Amino acid sequence: MNKNSFIDYSGYILLKVLGPVLRALPLPFALFLGRRLGSLFFFLDYKHRAVAYSNLKTAFGANKQPCELIKITKEFYRTFGQNLIEILLIPKIDKQYFNKYITVEGAGNITEAQAKSKGVILLSVHAGGWELGSLICANLGIDFYLFVRSQRYPHLNRLLNSFRLQKGCKIIERESLQLRKLVGILKNNQVIVMTADQGGRSGTLVKFFAKTASMASGAVRLALKYDCAILPSFSTRLNGPYIKVIIDPPLRIKKTGDLEKDIKDNLENIAGIFERHISLYPKDYLWTYKIWKYSKEKSILILSDSKAGHLRQSQAAAGIMESILKEKGSSAKIDTTEIRFKNKFNQHALTLSSCLGGRYQCQGCLWCLSAFLEKDSFRSLLNFKPDVVISCGSSLAPVNFLIARENLAKSVVIMRPSILGARKFDLVIAPEHDRLRRRKNIISTQGALNLVDEEYLRLQAASLKPHLKIEKDLVLGLLLGGDTRNFRLSADLSKTIFSQIKNSLEMHDGEILITTSRRTSGEVERLIKEEFANYARCKFLVIANENNPAGALGAILALSNTVIISPESISMISEAVSSKKYVIVFNSGGLSSKHRRFLNNFSKNKYIYLTEPGQIGGTIKDLYANRPQVRNPEDRFLVAEALKKLI
Repeated sequence: MNKNSFIDYSGYILLKVLGPVLRALPLPFALFLGRRLGSLFFFLDYKHRAVAYSNLKTAFGANKQPCELIKITKEFYRTFGQNLIEILLIPKIDKQYFNKYITVEGAGNITEAQAKSKGVILLSVHAGGWELGSLICANLGIDFYLFVRSQRYPHLNRLLNSFRLQKGCKIIERESLQLRKLVGILKNNQVIVMTADQGGRSGTLVKFFAKTASMASGAVRLALKYDCAILPSFSTRLNGPYIKVIIDPPLRIKKTGDLEKDIKDNLENIAGIFERHISLYPKDYLWTYKIWKYSKEKSILILSDSKAGHLRQSQAAAGIMESILKEKGSSAKIDTTEIRFKNKFNQHALTLSSCLGGRYQCQGCLWCLSAFLEKDSFRSLLNFKPDVVISCGSSLAPVNFLIARENLAKSVVIMRPSILGARKFDLVIAPEHDRLRRRKNIISTQGALNLVDEEYLRLQAASLKPHLKIEKDLVLGLLLGGDTRNFRLSADLSKTIFSQIKNSLEMHDGEILITTSRRTSGEVERLIKEEFANYARCKFLVIANENNPAGALGAILALSNTVIISPESISMISEAVSSKKYVIVFNSGGLSSKHRRFLNNFSKNKYIYLTEPGQIGGTIKDLYANRPQVRNPEDRFLVAEALKKLI
């Protein structure tokens, strides 16, 4: 026996036994048990509670704080528990019960709609005591049919339908639907009760709260073709057994002749009506299904630690994901927010505290983020409801984990995710030199992920090329970094490099484009200006600490055919390699073992030419003479394949 069959049989037997017991209890006590059952579900049903909270945040996150959303989630579960008990009470519901506990606002609208003699669709959503709401017509003496979808569990489905049939419902199951029969009901001026939400894969995408959701279009299609009336209906539980059902006046159906446009426009109008009802009574709506699962709008949030190299890697991942979504017919909204810790201690404290967080425990709390982040940074995070969170660097990993859990979003981290470990994230993109243990959610890249591709180079070249007059076949690009914890770019080393480059330019009649970084020391900057500021073969010189025009590095990569680069920046070397040019990295001591592994791997695979400073000229000569094939890693392809599986 499979899992679904076991649940079906055991649930059926349990309800058959419990039903008579509950119906024998005083009504207030039975519903009291329902509230307690709902509270138990709230504490035990982690998965669906997370979905409910996430949905509420999508709907109301712009106006409500996490603590308010948690409160609504608790209220929803209590209401839901009462709804479950109430289903078992259906056999005891009679006219007296209906008159005492159920108030119907707008019941006359049904009679008014039937006056057209073209049939009526009472359209509702899964809210309040919706099973009791479906019995309205029976207790109002109106002949009606209930249009339902068969449930996953057949025995439980038959039990529920038996309750409905006892109270005068006539049932049409969607799976066995005959259109002719449905049309006949409307032509007989009878009433069909249908739901608009949970349209599934075949539904129509319309705006519902903050983004598009799939809505069932059947009611609108019938109204457009057969001119029947549609009356929106909403049910809310006032207190205990007391329920109010609101029946709105008949909708004015818009007809332009464009069927698909008319379906979408009318459904959006209907969704807006239910949105207003749900906003007034949020605890009543069924929040535990994935309302926006089929939405074509995805939100990607990039967390930034203000390090340009880290940000570019995150932007590269977001760009790849955006392209994948575009191929699938979806759009991506990419936002970036800067994460600022109050101090270094708080950064480490957040990492430690996030280790204690589970997959669903942190929703609606966010105490640690509030305590350890600067106030503006924390408030900024609350403004987003992402579907995917991307970050690069170990300091941002705990923030990524907590925000992804808060929003039930996919989490993508680039580089080793500190002491949190890879298990807490949906995808880890880490370079091979980080030596992470192989896992299904880990993709190992040879270099650093970056933005450089053919389109990027084309755009960057277009911004700089009109201002340059490049005339030579050999164009060198010099990307000069600066001092780090393990590396120092000294004046003597710089002089050797500059001498080698100038000799090569004279020998091969070439030109050069140069940029420094913000880490370049003042001493080295002065040497560069002395050597190249008035040098005729230098067509472009950027001193980053004085003037750093946007796109300078990308333009140099685009316009040069050989790039010479300092060894300390893995990101910069990876970008140079991705430009598909010859890349010469001058060798130097003082680098970490991890960094050295990266350089040796790239050199072994001929992605770069690792050269001693005094031999740069010889390397240029060999490349210029032999023109070997340019090689580069397939990191973008690997990451794209992993992201396709993720989304």
